[in-house]
Amino acid sequence: MYCSFPIKTMVMVFKTTNSVQITVSTEYDVKNSFPSENRFVFSYHITIENQRKESIQILKRKWLIYDVGFGFTEVVGDGVIGLTPEIKPGESFSYFSNVILRSGVGNMSGSYLVFNMLTDRNFEIDIPKFNLMAEVLSN
Repeated sequence: MYCSFPIKTMVMVFKTTNSVQITVSTEYDVKNSFPSENRFVFSYHITIENQRKESIQILKRKWLIYDVGFGFTEVVGDGVIGLTPEIKPGESFSYFSNVILRSGVGNMSGSYLVFNMLTDRNFEIDIPKFNLMAEVLSN
């Protein structure tokens, strides 16, 4: 007996900058992808963990999205998923989002502009680079 089904592969990366850890896990979204139409959807889950001694607030995000054969796209905006979350010391904030690539292969990296609620100063934290590859292309 032979059985074939899509295997979901989840990849996780993390990076700590200025005592804020960013963890990213990614997954290829088979259900919403249409390779014949050059539409490869990837979901990503991000956790922002505040390891500092003061509260922080995520003000802005900046993404650099690379799609093989189609180049780079920069995305800049306020907050994350329509929010500017405040994160207390020792707490974290998590959210899901997605990205569509035309080639099915690429990567993403970026940064958050963060407000230190104790000092009234802004600083940046890095979002680690993560690779994206549709399983359908690896066969």
